[in-house]
Amino acid sequence: MTKFTPVRVTDLMESSNVKFGTSGARGLVTDMTDRVCYSYTFAFIQHLESIGDLNQDGTRIGVAGDLRSSTDRIMRAVTAAVQAKGYKPVNCGKVPSPAVACFGLAEKIPVVMVTGSHIPDDRNGIKFNKVAGEILKTDEAGFKKQTVEINEDKFGADGMLRPDFLPRPTAADPGAERVYRERFLNFFPGDFLSGKKIGFYQHSAVGRDLLPGILERLGAEVTRLERSDEFIPVDTEAIRPEDVDLARKWREQYGFDSIFSTDGDSDRPLVSDERGNWLRGDVAGILTSEFLGADSVTTPVSCNTALEKCGIFPDIRRTRIGSPYVIEAMIAAAGEGFHSVTGYEANGGYFTNTDIVKDGNVLTALPTRDPLIVFLGIMGLSIEKGKTVSGLLAGLPPRFTASGRLKEFPTKKSKEIITRLNTGDFSKDKPEIEKIFGPVFGKVTDLDSTDGLRITFDSNEIVHLRPSGNAPEFRCYNEAASEARAGEMNNICLDIMESWR
Repeated sequence: MTKFTPVRVTDLMESSNVKFGTSGARGLVTDMTDRVCYSYTFAFIQHLESIGDLNQDGTRIGVAGDLRSSTDRIMRAVTAAVQAKGYKPVNCGKVPSPAVACFGLAEKIPVVMVTGSHIPDDRNGIKFNKVAGEILKTDEAGFKKQTVEINEDKFGADGMLRPDFLPRPTAADPGAERVYRERFLNFFPGDFLSGKKIGFYQHSAVGRDLLPGILERLGAEVTRLERSDEFIPVDTEAIRPEDVDLARKWREQYGFDSIFSTDGDSDRPLVSDERGNWLRGDVAGILTSEFLGADSVTTPVSCNTALEKCGIFPDIRRTRIGSPYVIEAMIAAAGEGFHSVTGYEANGGYFTNTDIVKDGNVLTALPTRDPLIVFLGIMGLSIEKGKTVSGLLAGLPPRFTASGRLKEFPTKKSKEIITRLNTGDFSKDKPEIEKIFGPVFGKVTDLDSTDGLRITFDSNEIVHLRPSGNAPEFRCYNEAASEARAGEMNNICLDIMESWR
């Protein structure tokens, strides 16, 4: 007799150690058993049914993944859940997250991406997209309310699918790569990058073949660099020292106009100037927005204030950190009549919530992190202004950011510290903040508690303290008038934070 077990998502989050949020489900590979991944996917589809986001009449659901060692197995578990719910899985293969998202939007179907993004290979994740794009905070709440009935006969004692219940392998559908490629080839002229020498750092990024191929279709001379058979956790917001050294070595060796790379699932960019210096994502977002002619730009409160100080954009919106908040604010901006609505994050991920029209061509909206538009936008602005990438940076207001984090810092404790710092009436001063930070940074002139605590001093320097939303880490972001000072501030703050352990 078939045994069905009711599984509540909230219970699964605790029992499996695989947490769920708007970035999807993430955890150690050893914890992400087939049963856990199957259950999360089952709950996702059940949530979509509850809100009427799909129907049971032949509806397809796309499934894709990155190049991690565990991805194939998890894709099979996801596929098995799609089939068990009565839907047709579309194997989109190993493609970038924005490519499968673009495919889902074009085909009007939900898609599931198996990826841990930039985290190490001993971890992985599952990212869920509705018909209209990424799941938002309201979806997260609805998802967590789900209780699903799991057929235990399908799984062994180790939580893995029994051989008889493994889905049959199918050839990858090329649709996701095609739709994503055509999005750019239809917007940019074929000779757009003619004469440009580009280095593409391949490492283990899932877009390491697709993206340089698009650049070559646009006329660039592309040199592929450092392809790896092992997964490398490249984080575009916390760039590894070895990647800093590699970029400068390549610049001396090849004389590139720029070097381009992405994180593991190829949704966040790494872009260098002609000197081999990697750009910070929030500065790259400003240049991209200028090239696209954005009339509304949304970005988290932690990003560089050169956005406001440059005076280019009619409408600027600041949000909490996290793509769902950026997307929700962009939706509101479009609803208020803005025509070129974009957004970006400190990690470089770039969003377009409306179609962008330039020189009579249309870049279709893609409200999820996209790295390629960042690189092409920066190169396009460089071409339009006749400046190098470093020349574009020199034209921005002198605002520089630095960030760091303390690992294994309990979230509860970091929240208690921020509450203590942020108590009382600011009009009557903030003695705790002044006592701690005043001697090194000056008088406090403004506080912003949109996300954590962002402190502005009379020097116009900024300290932003924030507990991580998905790990036991205490983060600090700093902003100053020079790169050296921002780095110095970050070191000072991390030392202060270390004393709070």
